[in-house]
Amino acid sequence: MRTYIGSHQTLNAIEFEELALGFDELPLGIDRDLFRGPLTPESPEERAARLDVARAVIADLAAQGEGGDEAAAWDALYADALTRTVPFLRAAARSAGRSAGTEAAA
Repeated sequence: MRTYIGSHQTLNAIEFEELALGFDELPLGIDRDLFRGPLTPESPEERAARLDVARAVIADLAAQGEGGDEAAAWDALYADALTRTVPFLRAAARSAGRSAGTEAAA
């Protein structure tokens, strides 16, 4: 099966994500789970630790960007945007849980 976004055929998941999100090139080496969170539940302590590390990485990338590294500046922007997203599978699971609870209460 072939997958197309617009007139572009995607050959793998990374190309699909690039085209679907509108990025010409996704930063390589960025651990998306660090910034957006894992697909599986995490404890409050794990979440706090992950967010502390994510903020430190974003600050380091931003500092490198201010020093003239354009790729690091774009990576900082991308990583910061990821901190405001929720993986689709986790969001769908939450939504299903809420609707199931609503139906049970009705």
